[in-house]
Amino acid sequence: MQTATHLDLETRLLIVDDDPGIRELMAAFLVGHGYVVDLAEGGAAMRAALDQHRYDLVVLDVMMPGEDGLTLLRALDPATAPPIILHSAIGEDVDRIVGLEMGADDYLPKPANPRELLARIRSVLRRARGGPTGVAAPDRQMLRFGGWRLDPVGRQLHDPDDVVINLSDGEFRLLLALAEHPRRVLTRDQLLDLSRGVNAEHFDRAIDVQMSRLRKKLARPGEEDMIRTIRNEGYLFNAEVVRR
Repeated sequence: MQTATHLDLETRLLIVDDDPGIRELMAAFLVGHGYVVDLAEGGAAMRAALDQHRYDLVVLDVMMPGEDGLTLLRALDPATAPPIILHSAIGEDVDRIVGLEMGADDYLPKPANPRELLARIRSVLRRARGGPTGVAAPDRQMLRFGGWRLDPVGRQLHDPDDVVINLSDGEFRLLLALAEHPRRVLTRDQLLDLSRGVNAEHFDRAIDVQMSRLRKKLARPGEEDMIRTIRNEGYLFNAEVVRR
């Protein structure tokens, strides 16, 4: 593992890529914008780095020999893993959807414009830290619905038995968007704008995949689904929501 340092030690990133040229170029650019950047050439180095440091974000290459990026992503514990931006020379929608389904926070095709990479990193970090995203979370009040409790600031979901339900960053932002607009039909584009910002790339199936996972986590035996699909329109959060 290599490390690139800078005077600003607040935010630490890990770049995992088997191409040393790409690793070094990305690191030099990001260090110039105030980040501490560690470099790993593959899965073994990535695991060693994660054991040694707490990272704010990982940029993870998908197409690597041996363990590829999706295999490494699948092995991470979503409860403790840092936000992940997948980086791949294959930019097909299906690859983006698979990555999002597995818990990635964003997906950037190669070759990436360094300024776009920087913008994506800043956006994911803002969301991970509870900053402004297009979904308001102004105070510590909880959103309560059907015995559930969603903490917009602490970014936690508690079920009616007070068990914390693990959500990926994308699932959390999607649920927050729904709970902020209860009993109102939201189209996929509206949900993307609310949960990922107005500059997000629109992938309808990515919303469907995350919605399916969210539904399963909210399901309770014998109870009606809180999320309803409105055919040809979008989704509706069918619960009374109280903020307190």
